[in-house]
Amino acid sequence: MSHAVKPASPSAEVAAPISPRRTVFTTEMQVRPDDIDMNQHVHGSRYLDYVLAARYDQMARCYGMGMEEFIKLGYAWVIRTAHVEYRRPLRLGEQFAVRTWVETLFTEGVRVGFQILKQPTGKRVSDGWFDYVLISAATGRAVAIPDWIAARYAV
Repeated sequence: MSHAVKPASPSAEVAAPISPRRTVFTTEMQVRPDDIDMNQHVHGSRYLDYVLAARYDQMARCYGMGMEEFIKLGYAWVIRTAHVEYRRPLRLGEQFAVRTWVETLFTEGVRVGFQILKQPTGKRVSDGWFDYVLISAATGRAVAIPDWIAARYAV
């Protein structure tokens, strides 16, 4: 399943993008009691957690290269920028799906688009994107994404 998304323009700090095919992957979740804020809906910061948890799941399950493998190879991913548009609240016990896709691969990073959808209605709760940078775990500095990793994630 693919998703037609107009890629956001990259920041001036990153190299020209490589155009991936944008396969969409989905992880299903449920709102837990500790996700709820004083207004009786999911706290805004939890939406970031939901996307991070979905990506952790999808890296291993869908791309065949989980975070543990990156760590063994001496790499880590860090968030450079996160952009979230909140559209409607999630409440205790509600089911939702987190859909993500690689929008753009850059020399040292990746832009991952996402949507969070209420289940079973499919109504959009939020959407946005994350810019991740690949770093060397030894130095903490950005490194170029090896071609073989880029190929695995450009699906």
